[in-house]
Amino acid sequence: MANRVVLVHGFTQTRRCWSPFDELLDPRFEQCSLDAPGHGDAAALALDLPAAASYLARQGGVAIYVGYSMGGRLCLRLALDHPASVLGLVLISTSAGIADAAARHERVRRDEALADRVEQIGVEAFVDEWLAQPLFAHLSPADAHRTERLRNQAQGLASSLRLAGTGAQEPLWDRLGELAMPVLVLAGSLDPTYVAHAHRMVATIGANAAYAEVPGAGHSAPLEAPAATARVVNDWLASFAATTTTH
Repeated sequence: MANRVVLVHGFTQTRRCWSPFDELLDPRFEQCSLDAPGHGDAAALALDLPAAASYLARQGGVAIYVGYSMGGRLCLRLALDHPASVLGLVLISTSAGIADAAARHERVRRDEALADRVEQIGVEAFVDEWLAQPLFAHLSPADAHRTERLRNQAQGLASSLRLAGTGAQEPLWDRLGELAMPVLVLAGSLDPTYVAHAHRMVATIGANAAYAEVPGAGHSAPLEAPAATARVVNDWLASFAATTTTH
């Protein structure tokens, strides 16, 4: 339905990590947060990206999909493979994949090493190492949802890395023009790599795509600045709702 929003989280998170962001979304929209395969209550699901996207489409139904980081990659694949299920698409800190074959192969190697690592040291130590990366330098411990991340299981996170990691993702840049639904691409202003990805994605998708930036936020904008991120999404949702109402 047009007033339904489905939220898909990032790697090592669970559906509960959308709080308090989800509490700030426009109350006119029904909300549903899903656990991605390999995470939370879906920890036992070992699915590659196409299968994971199909799973989320079945769970979420016809809706506006909002994905952050890994969740954004999953929602992007969902929108391309199951366009009838996606009325609108919001991609936060998302990439359409690694186009260079050598770089993608290197990322596969790194993702495999990370999968081995979580199996060796366990979830708690792995989550602490994960959050210590420069990518999350702007994410405070209070906003990181560490306790919720510890609900995950080593085998689930490992399978997610091996089957649905950035290295395993088929580059989708050449398919972005297929997206016919309204698309909003967000990035934190302090995350230059994903700001660049976002601009490139919007330019490639075309006139139905819009770019927005969350000032003072890094890669984890929904966690670092939930109010500011929700405000941007709400502005877009209001416009989207008005458009769908007239049709």
